[in-house]
Amino acid sequence: MNEISWSDFEKVEIRTGTIIAVADFPEARKPAYKLSIDFGPVGIRKSSAQITTHYRKEELIGKQVVAVVNFPVKQIGPFLSECLVLGAIQEDGSVILLQTERETANGLRIA
Repeated sequence: MNEISWSDFEKVEIRTGTIIAVADFPEARKPAYKLSIDFGPVGIRKSSAQITTHYRKEELIGKQVVAVVNFPVKQIGPFLSECLVLGAIQEDGSVILLQTERETANGLRIA
């Protein structure tokens, strides 16, 4: 494990957001969804998420997630990902979304 300094951590903007739209992403190499996430004052950002093992599209709408919002835009096939949704990677490679313990306002910074 590589250690980072506190100032390194402060550069990462991790914020809360609510999923407002979900679409299939058939062009992805691994099964994934295209998500639209409302980060309040930060705006709506799109992300690709490999979460199809544990989540159905309809159950993701309205779910609050935690994401890094200050990475550069990343091209994933024909899709531009504007944030990185955070999750715990299981031994089988599937992902469980990270969430706050209680609902919060969209766009709050995680510290």
